[in-house]
Amino acid sequence: MKQLKHFFKKISQTKFILNLISLILYTYTKLVYKTTKWQIINRKSIIDIWESGQAFILVGWHGRALMYSAFRDYRFPLNALVSLHKDGQIIAGVLQRYGLGTIGGSSNKNAKAAALNIMNTLLDNTSVCIIPDGPRGPRMHMAESPIYFAHKTGIPIIGITCSVKKCKIIEKAWDKMMIPYPFNEGICRFSDPVYIPQEAKASDLKTYCKQIEDMLNQHSYEADKSMGLEPVSPGTERKKQHKKTKEK
Repeated sequence: MKQLKHFFKKISQTKFILNLISLILYTYTKLVYKTTKWQIINRKSIIDIWESGQAFILVGWHGRALMYSAFRDYRFPLNALVSLHKDGQIIAGVLQRYGLGTIGGSSNKNAKAAALNIMNTLLDNTSVCIIPDGPRGPRMHMAESPIYFAHKTGIPIIGITCSVKKCKIIEKAWDKMMIPYPFNEGICRFSDPVYIPQEAKASDLKTYCKQIEDMLNQHSYEADKSMGLEPVSPGTERKKQHKKTKEK
C-alpha cells in the first residue's frame, strides 16, 4: 500500500501531470471569465498608470486569486510572485498561459533572490503581482513586503478583489478559497493607487501596511455583500505544513 501511495505521489509531481493540471485550471478559469457577467470597478486606475509608462504593485488575497489573471491587460507586462512548491508550479503554468511572467520564491524559500528579482523588475518599469497573505497566511493579513518595495521604488500599490454570486467556498482551507462557477454574475474591483512616501519611517510603514490591509478587506466585504454572499473574514491560523517522513 505504501509503495502504491509513493508511486501515485511521484507521478503527481511529474512535469506532464503538473502541466496537465495547469491547463485544466486555465481552461476552467477562462470558461468562468467568458460566461460570467462582470461588473469591473475602477479598472481605469491601472490602465492610467500603465499608459503613463509606470509600473505598479498589484496585491490581492490568496482566497480570491483563482480569477485575478483573467482580468489582466495583455498590452502591458506583469510578473507574479509564485511559490517554488509544486502548487506554485501549477499556478505558474496557469499564469504563463495568460501571458504573465513569474518570479519564483516565497517568504520561506528563495526569499532573498525573489526580493532582488522583484526590485529589478519594478525598477525596469514592469508591474508585479504579490499575494500578501500567501503562501501560508494568516488569511487576509498583509505582509510587509509589498510596502517595502513600494517605499524603496516609489511605485504605487493597487489592490484587487473579486466575488461571484455562485461559487464554492472551501471552508476547511486556511484561505477559504473561492471557486467560482461558470454562467455567473461577478464583480472585480481595483483600488486607487497608494503611494508610500520615500521619506516614511519604519514605524510609518506598519501604518501603511494596516491601511492597505483594511482597504482590501473592506473591498472584499463589499464585493461579497453585493453578490449576496456571507463575507469571508480575516483568519488567525496559518496553513499547516506537512512533515516529511522517511518510509522504511
